[in-house]
Amino acid sequence: MKLGDRGLAFAALLSSAALFGLRMHVATGTGFGDSEALYACYALHPQPAYLDHPGLIGSLARLIGRGSAPAPFVTHLITAALAAWVPWVGAFASWAAGAPTRGALTTALALIWVPELAIGLFGLTPDLPLALFWLGALGLAGLAARAPAASLRALVCTLGVGALVGLATLSKLSGALLGLSLVIASLHRDLRGRYRTLAPWGALGVCAILVAPLVHWEIGQGFPMARHRLVATQAAAGLSLRNLGAFLGGQLAYVTPPFLLAVALLARDLFRRRAESAVSAVLFASVAVPALPLALLCLWSRVAEPHWFAPAYLGLALQLGRAPIVGPRLARACWLTGLGVVAFAWVWIRTPLAPRWLGKAYRPRYDIANDLYAWHDGARLLARGLDSLPPGEGYAVVGPHWTICAQAHAALGRRVPVGCNGPRRDDFDDWLPRERWAEARHVLYVHDSRFAVDPEHDLPGRAVRGVFTAQVLRGDRVVRTLWVTHLERAGADARAQAGAADSPAERINSASASGPGLGVVSNVSP
Repeated sequence: MKLGDRGLAFAALLSSAALFGLRMHVATGTGFGDSEALYACYALHPQPAYLDHPGLIGSLARLIGRGSAPAPFVTHLITAALAAWVPWVGAFASWAAGAPTRGALTTALALIWVPELAIGLFGLTPDLPLALFWLGALGLAGLAARAPAASLRALVCTLGVGALVGLATLSKLSGALLGLSLVIASLHRDLRGRYRTLAPWGALGVCAILVAPLVHWEIGQGFPMARHRLVATQAAAGLSLRNLGAFLGGQLAYVTPPFLLAVALLARDLFRRRAESAVSAVLFASVAVPALPLALLCLWSRVAEPHWFAPAYLGLALQLGRAPIVGPRLARACWLTGLGVVAFAWVWIRTPLAPRWLGKAYRPRYDIANDLYAWHDGARLLARGLDSLPPGEGYAVVGPHWTICAQAHAALGRRVPVGCNGPRRDDFDDWLPRERWAEARHVLYVHDSRFAVDPEHDLPGRAVRGVFTAQVLRGDRVVRTLWVTHLERAGADARAQAGAADSPAERINSASASGPGLGVVSNVSP
């Protein structure tokens, strides 16, 4: 290894260690974000798929939590370690695709500091395993393409590609686009003859076996994930300039201009070289095939998020190692920008400077960093509410939106049933249907200052028996207020005195004790 390569290796290792340290520092003082809390709830309800994603992220959460909802710090410790591996899996994939050692290290550095991965892979998210499996599959595909068609290496690597594509699809549905891109790439003149061997058919079989439970679940349940993603959440969908601006602005913010300039250079180079070799065909297909549907989806959907397009960039990171066309000035600009954005994110999340210095311009409800702090107090507030309830009577915790319900359910685990009174159908409607929690004698209605709700109006026929409140402070400023309202069903005392043998309270107790992920407690300590 040349001295320059050693310096590059040292820079990559130092960068990886520093970023891991920053992630761990954030993890020591924060809880789950709202989406993370939902994925933590998946651990309590094992299913092949949920309304938002396939079930692998729930299996990961269940593994971390040892069969229950995981704790935030332990979760972030593991996700930080997995995220630290992503650039190095990318370096392996670039090397496997033909990059020299220096090129592979350059790929690692790029993946370490691109903000979309450096910040976006901090938490428990389907994008984390998707990135690992996507890059790993491309690496094995590169090794297979460079091996003789009938060799053992080609067979083993191709079977590995099938397994990783299946796991990528179980992580997030966009993983299926990787499988489609590799099938299209296999029609390249140097690869299509391999259909006369066992390797591609074996890979298809392995992938099919892995995704079969997901497909069976979707078909058997009437395609709930597809209907939720493409119908229920797309009431205002349609191509528009607003969506175009959101898509382009999101890429500028999540990827940043220097990295996007490098992306443009690499995409042009890969397009020109797409027919040169089987590996180039694989990488080009892995970029072009996902890019078109993901871009169209972002332009069509008003609820699209900028990171949906991220998988289309991964193949270009491998091309960076194979074709050093990004000059040193642009490379330095990328790394400095990534370092600056990561430092800014750390200051914003881990210090109170933003709410303290921005004054009246600061809008707490739009700062998702507050989600990471609110439920330290929220969990204690729920515990106070549960302590106030009479023992042995049916009750449930309910929120007005899945974000609140997820945080409550992740904090309580199986100790108490949690339902949701959201504006549209969500996973909680399967876990604790509305008609079941509506029968509870006592409901703890939990909400925060992001939602203008009236508990008595939202749950008519109930009387307020108590209200617990807490304020979340950052920089000596209230960034969120939380309420837990104890609502008792009107007339419950009279019915109880009548001695009904099959009261609604008994029915919810019975259903909760037998239902998946539910339980009843009479007292919860903070």
